[in-house]
Amino acid sequence: MSIVNPSDSLERQNEKLMQIASALMRRVEQNTDDSGVAYAQFERAALLEDQVRQRTLDLERTLDLLHDSNARLAEAMAEAEAARSNLTDAIETVNEGFALFGPDDLLILSNSRFCQHMHDIAEKLHSGLPFDDYVTLVSESRYLALPDNETPQDWANRRMKRHQDNRVMFNVRLIWDRWLQISEHRTNNGGTVILQTDVTDIMRLEREERNKLRDKQSRMIRATLDHLNQGVCIFDSDAQMVGWNSKLGDLLPVPLARFRLGAQFEMLLAQLKEDITFEAGFGPEKLLTWVNRKSGRYPISFQVNRSTNVILDVFAQEMPDQGFVISFTDVTAEREAARALFEVNELLEQRVMERTLELEDALSAAERANASKSRFVAAASHDLLQPLSAAKLFVSSLTASSRSESDLSTIAKAESALCSIEQIIDALLDISKLEAGHASFDIGAVALSDILMPLKNELEPMAAQKGLDLRFVHTDITVKSDASFLRRIVQNLVSNAIRYTETGKVLVGVRRNGGSARLEVWDTGCGIAEKDQDVIFEEFKRLDARASASEGMGLGLAIVERACSRLGHPLGLWSELGRGTGFFVNLSMTHSKNNSQTDLSEKPRASALEDAGLIVLLVENDPELSRAMSLLLEKWNVSVLDVRDGPTALTLLEEIQLKPDALILDYQLTDDMDGVALYQLMHARYGTIPTRIISANRTAALRQLCAKSGLKLLSKPIDPSDLRNFLENAARSQSG
Repeated sequence: MSIVNPSDSLERQNEKLMQIASALMRRVEQNTDDSGVAYAQFERAALLEDQVRQRTLDLERTLDLLHDSNARLAEAMAEAEAARSNLTDAIETVNEGFALFGPDDLLILSNSRFCQHMHDIAEKLHSGLPFDDYVTLVSESRYLALPDNETPQDWANRRMKRHQDNRVMFNVRLIWDRWLQISEHRTNNGGTVILQTDVTDIMRLEREERNKLRDKQSRMIRATLDHLNQGVCIFDSDAQMVGWNSKLGDLLPVPLARFRLGAQFEMLLAQLKEDITFEAGFGPEKLLTWVNRKSGRYPISFQVNRSTNVILDVFAQEMPDQGFVISFTDVTAEREAARALFEVNELLEQRVMERTLELEDALSAAERANASKSRFVAAASHDLLQPLSAAKLFVSSLTASSRSESDLSTIAKAESALCSIEQIIDALLDISKLEAGHASFDIGAVALSDILMPLKNELEPMAAQKGLDLRFVHTDITVKSDASFLRRIVQNLVSNAIRYTETGKVLVGVRRNGGSARLEVWDTGCGIAEKDQDVIFEEFKRLDARASASEGMGLGLAIVERACSRLGHPLGLWSELGRGTGFFVNLSMTHSKNNSQTDLSEKPRASALEDAGLIVLLVENDPELSRAMSLLLEKWNVSVLDVRDGPTALTLLEEIQLKPDALILDYQLTDDMDGVALYQLMHARYGTIPTRIISANRTAALRQLCAKSGLKLLSKPIDPSDLRNFLENAARSQSG
């Protein structure tokens, strides 16, 4: 319990403390006992007096701060009141209605012009009014002119939806043809400022200008209608005439006096029936049905004929206000011209048909001749390859070490001549297939190194014989093409470069060209004159007239040009007389093939064919070719079972109870059984036997058939080295 009342003033508390201290001092002086209690009380009183003094100082400082804060608050309130007064005066000077709503959508202040045109709600606006209440007051005001079919609640809902946007501007129509433009803006603290601008004068002026423009447009439309070469009449939604032009009276058999505002369509149609007839399939009833529809009319077009031989084209279409417009066009001259043109066209069509039939007959004859030529070339090539193959095998069987050098030279020349004939026949076959469009391509990924490197080994002896430097630049590019035809293209280009280059070198390489690769063949030969650069791609065209037939018949570049065209490989040429020639073939690049590489060191050593003692079944229906192959095989110490057809071969093996070590089967044996069918029967009976199909047929279909059966094809004329490699492999498989 305190001895001083806290509610007393500082002066009163000091006075009480002084009295207490005096009383204590008197008691100390009177009481002099040994216990020292009086002195202790004196010390406490002195300490208490010091605390009271410190508290008094703190209170005085607090009072000073409080007086200072009150003074500043009074100044701020005065400034705020002055600012509010200035703001109120400022918005009062604005010529527009102004209102400010706080972030809580409560009205803070507004000027006297705000809602001044709505006298029934102006007195209800006060600070703290919610925004939705303000909207409700406006929507229910009798001064607001609501749109048709809209209730005050609908208007209020639409107004509140607009209030959600940061910036709003729209016009409000009041009674007595007055207009207010409402502009609503959002403040930084989320409040809303509304400005009301009286735009009545602007709206009335705009209406006047619009009416003037409408009158001007009406006059322009009227003038335009009168200048049209068509008769035009316009009807409203009640099928009453509201507009027409003067041309209408010239085209229709109706007195011009009948064309007046409000004239009914049915009345005009009744006048027209007496003088016009409708085209088949469309009559006045159908037109009247179309007119009586109130909306959704589709455009219609028909033709009418007047008794004066005038033809009118009629077009009717609905307008946006559910009225419709009908136009009449005089097409008499056009119909007469069309009729005359139709007659001329019939005559021309008859002549064209006659000429077309003549051309078709000529084309059929040309196609038959071309097909006959292609069949003749293919048949003749096939028939030539049979004896040619036999001749090559006969010549190969003559090459023995016991013969003289003269005989060996003669045999070598004969082999060279036969190879030249084979190349010419192959070229003729390729030309025939490419021209007839019968060449089939196996398009896929082709590694150019697989094409170029074998050709390098094959053509280097030819270049070395002429003392030329033949260079192939290594490449790892893979392209999209047919491997066999691409090899033929490159082989012909390089062979041609070697043939026409006397000294210097031939360079073969591949250059990247964006997304494609350009295969280039350069030589330092005599060059090609510009006038001859198109001729060289024709069949049997050679610039060097002194060249022998063994050096080519001028078919190589013809095959290159046709093969590149069919494969879609652009072919280019650069040449200059005395400097050389360059051929370019553009190829599409693709991803590399994952070809497995075989290590040559792992191949087994080939055993001698002569020591293997092979027994080979040869089925060939050409006696000369069969005899030549038998001689060659017997020279290699191979026993040959020679038969002419499949049934005979099956019967022979059944009688001697022998399984041959290898099969050499001609594809074209008899109509009942070809070489592939014979192999399948023998495979089912004896199991797997090394087999080769031989044929002069070089079509892709045969290659695919052989590949499907797991067979390989030896094309006629047969290369003895290929035949020996097959037999050596068969011997190794037998010994293994």
